[in-house]
Amino acid sequence: MRIDSFLWCIRVFKSRNVASQACKKGQIQVNGQVTKPSREVLPLDQLKIRKDQVWKSFEIIALPKSRVGAKLVPLYALDKTTPEEIAHLELQQLAPGFKRDRGTGRPTKKERRDIDELLEDDDNTTEDL
Repeated sequence: MRIDSFLWCIRVFKSRNVASQACKKGQIQVNGQVTKPSREVLPLDQLKIRKDQVWKSFEIIALPKSRVGAKLVPLYALDKTTPEEIAHLELQQLAPGFKRDRGTGRPTKKERRDIDELLEDDDNTTEDL
């Protein structure tokens, strides 16, 4: 089975096209090597997938015939992502998003103070935990 098709079947990506694009960008590794979308995968292959700024690790257990339901994914791929990577992903989701539109330049002095103030508040709340 092709790697892009496999990643779509086990619901890592929403479409096969998105999985192919990730392969072309070098975000998919099979057994430690960057791969093309047409690469054939076999059971016991090790996958590393960069998604949401985190490297997720999987071991292929079996190859599905077609796209499977979310509850059946563990039958085909074993998630071996390290706890540090999972914690990093959770922290990203908890952190407030400081998004600036492209091309708006650097933050003004007032915006910078506001950002610093928000970051200080977040540091104080995490220390309390």
